[in-house]
Amino acid sequence: MREQDFTTLSGTEVAPAYGPPDAAAERAYPGFERIGWPGEFPFTRGLHATGYRGRTWTIRQFAGFGNARQTNERYKMILQAGGGGLSVAFDMPTLMGRDSDDDLALGEVGHCGVAIDSAADLDELFDGIRLDEVTTSMTISGPAVPVFCMYLVAAERQGADLGALNGTLQTDIFKEYIAQKEWLFAPEPHLRLIGDLMEYCSAEVPAYKPLSVSGYHIREAGSTAAQELAYTLADGFAYVELGLARGLELDAFAPGLSFFFDAHLDFFEEIAKFRAARRIWARWMRDVYGATSEKSQWLRFHTQTAGVSLTAQQPYNNVVRTAVQALSAVLGGTNSLHTNALDETLALPSERAAEIALRTQQVLMEETGVCNVADPLGGSWYLEQLTDGIEAEAEAIFAQILRFGGGEEAAHAIGPMTSGILRGIEEGWFMSEIADAAFAYQTALEKGDKRVVGVNCHTPSVTDDLEIMRVSHQVEADQVAVLGDRRERRDQGAVDTALAEMVAVSRTEANLIEPMLAAARAEATLGEICDALRLEWGEYREPASF
Repeated sequence: MREQDFTTLSGTEVAPAYGPPDAAAERAYPGFERIGWPGEFPFTRGLHATGYRGRTWTIRQFAGFGNARQTNERYKMILQAGGGGLSVAFDMPTLMGRDSDDDLALGEVGHCGVAIDSAADLDELFDGIRLDEVTTSMTISGPAVPVFCMYLVAAERQGADLGALNGTLQTDIFKEYIAQKEWLFAPEPHLRLIGDLMEYCSAEVPAYKPLSVSGYHIREAGSTAAQELAYTLADGFAYVELGLARGLELDAFAPGLSFFFDAHLDFFEEIAKFRAARRIWARWMRDVYGATSEKSQWLRFHTQTAGVSLTAQQPYNNVVRTAVQALSAVLGGTNSLHTNALDETLALPSERAAEIALRTQQVLMEETGVCNVADPLGGSWYLEQLTDGIEAEAEAIFAQILRFGGGEEAAHAIGPMTSGILRGIEEGWFMSEIADAAFAYQTALEKGDKRVVGVNCHTPSVTDDLEIMRVSHQVEADQVAVLGDRRERRDQGAVDTALAEMVAVSRTEANLIEPMLAAARAEATLGEICDALRLEWGEYREPASF
């Protein structure tokens, strides 16, 4: 228990959690076993009996722009201002596994995140920041594994204890095919890399979570809350099947899985979504996959407020939107949180906007009393009905995905949920369902049935134009020049040998992480590593869908 004053602003003592007054009342409350107490299966009300009294959520602000030096300065500002962890945003060339001097990178270097070409960039990105003393999340999927290898090399060069590294790697390739569209290869090679990473981290970097299953991008693409929840958990179940197919012990690798959700604007619906997610995951892990450890049944998740809800019109309204969304995430029991900046709909966050976003979390944490009681809304008739309803919608979607898989006999070698997801991707089903949901919302918005302040109602304003942050094109020129200089100074023979060994291992069933680490140590670039595998495995083209 933290040393903290757990009283109301007026000095009234509050208990860690509230529910029916005695055991007899519990038995009389219909369905209480589905709600339960915080810290008890099925964890609807949270993973820990004391909620945030024991440990608050981690303030993990997502940041990255320009080059590694510029982003390093922003990270130090965030940490000095009270941030509890780092979350790396990468630019588009990096997200697509391409170097800054690639023809396809022209005009994109450093503009939506930080440019990373080799392990040397990660040395600079984390200069003066001990990687074994801060948790580090990286939001990247297609080239996640080679970028993670570069992160490990940067940690080695710091003299860090790799066994003490902690954080989360997104790695979730299914959501790329479903929503975000940033992949390198067909699903099978990506799943091979994810399986290799799960094995490696289990043995060598046990505290690091190698796979964060992301619903955020699914929701930002236009899905409903129930679709976000169901598609994300289905992807999670497929990764469980992947681990089992690799021969990993469920209760050894499952605690290393984590999740990433969106916090949108329907306050109570979002809280219900988070509570339903914990309940579904716990039940499926125990009853379907056979997890016996509580930690394997726990759904740990990071939340980011809804970028898609921010408006260019009257941008200061975005501070209010973000605060409400952050509060829903906290009342839903998030384990870590990023709050968006008011100017993110226009550009990368300015320092001033980033500080307001950080202070939003700190006001919630320090001033509102939300850390005093676990699941304070538990037992609300409205909230419990919403939670049950979202759970039921999700279960119906799971059933549909399993039908796509054709049952146990027709299932993919990894498992039935995996089989259903792969077929849903191939047939464009996920994309079609999300498009329908997005169209329905946009239609309601244009008719005025759904209202957005400053956009289709309450439009008069005295708001001044914002001074927005702009990344200079000089960043690209400098990054390309530095990359060229590194190529000149490195041992090209060592690079060629390491890449050849990596490709040779890719033709076997051996684990690819060690040869990829060797390539990163030799300063092979991200583009060179990914291109070598593209040449071996081919690139993926999404099937046409009408």
